[in-house]
Amino acid sequence: MSPAVVRTRPRLVTALALLPLLALTACGSGSEGTGGAAPAGARAAAVPSDDPVADVREVPSAAALLPADVREAGTLRVGSSIGFPPGAYYPNGSDKAAAGQDIDLADAVAKVLGVKLRRQDASFETILPALGSGKYDFGTGNFGVTAERLKTIDFVTYINDGQGFAVRKGDTGTLRAPVTDLTQLCGLTVGTGAGTTFETTLTAQKGVCAKAGKKPYDVKVYSENGATLTALQQGRIDVVMSTINGLRYQAAQPASRTAFLGEYHRLDVGFAFKKGSPLTKAFRAAVDELIEDGTYARILKKWGTSASAIETSRINPPEHT
Repeated sequence: MSPAVVRTRPRLVTALALLPLLALTACGSGSEGTGGAAPAGARAAAVPSDDPVADVREVPSAAALLPADVREAGTLRVGSSIGFPPGAYYPNGSDKAAAGQDIDLADAVAKVLGVKLRRQDASFETILPALGSGKYDFGTGNFGVTAERLKTIDFVTYINDGQGFAVRKGDTGTLRAPVTDLTQLCGLTVGTGAGTTFETTLTAQKGVCAKAGKKPYDVKVYSENGATLTALQQGRIDVVMSTINGLRYQAAQPASRTAFLGEYHRLDVGFAFKKGSPLTKAFRAAVDELIEDGTYARILKKWGTSASAIETSRINPPEHT
């Protein structure tokens, strides 16, 4: 059958009034929610014209790996964090279709498997807990594979991204690239996203400055990317910790006025499922089909993330060390 995407949204989410901010040429935590005003001069990032998903067709051998009840229903529910380019964002407002690398990859996988997606926008920090309750069949939101998450979540990888840092353009004297040790952050205020690997890393390693005899860094957590960027531009934070691909994309947009300070820690990124989900083998097969037929490379090229390509999808790989 020819799959389509059905989009639904929670009715009572305060973030909806702020979702236009998420279409900024910015990237942050991979989350959405309440936040501040958009930085002056920011505007929505245009969607590249290539449509590599259009020609994707069902692959019976991959579709046969789906549970019988899923094949019969023909629909999967996906919780999507719509945050920022190149991952997922609203190029034309929250009442129009989302776009981005995660959107294209999920749609392409669904077409390979011969199912429709019922997409529900959700804040980043709520998706993983909701998988266990059965609210969604899987989740997308640039979810990094970590040892802690593997205790309760299954992953099917589709890209290699990770953690990086950015500052205001012209402020590179405050923090010099590359950031290879968190002691370089000592005495600074770091902004990051709620419920992310970045928040976890910064919190877990907060004692490194005291051990080094330096003033500790301060962590400010935001639930919305526009608020993080605004805080950076207004000088309320000194540096942002977020995704490598997102910060690199952001720095390439003049309106964001940011400078990327390089990679800190690489992570595999994957579709997220409840532990023991029967969907993982089918999704891995679908990703591998897309890699083999060239669709995967076209999607990554479209969104400028080719450097993060993987050679094959894996289920629950160990966290990078």
